[in-house]
Amino acid sequence: MRTNRPSYRLTCDDAVVIWHLHWEGEFQNRIAAQFDVNPGRVNEVLKGRRFPESRAIAMRTRF
Repeated sequence: MRTNRPSYRLTCDDAVVIWHLHWEGEFQNRIAAQFDVNPGRVNEVLKGRRFPESRAIAMRTRF
């Protein structure tokens, strides 16, 4: 049964988490599944096309 609801829309905070997961070695498709988005949205973050400031924020908050 399909609900036709829109997929989740990533936020800048999500993008920071995406960077952390990526640096920990997580695959893009698995990151996308965690956020219920298309893997292309994760790739946009990692390529800097979406939320380009998120990488710098992630670097500052990395532990």
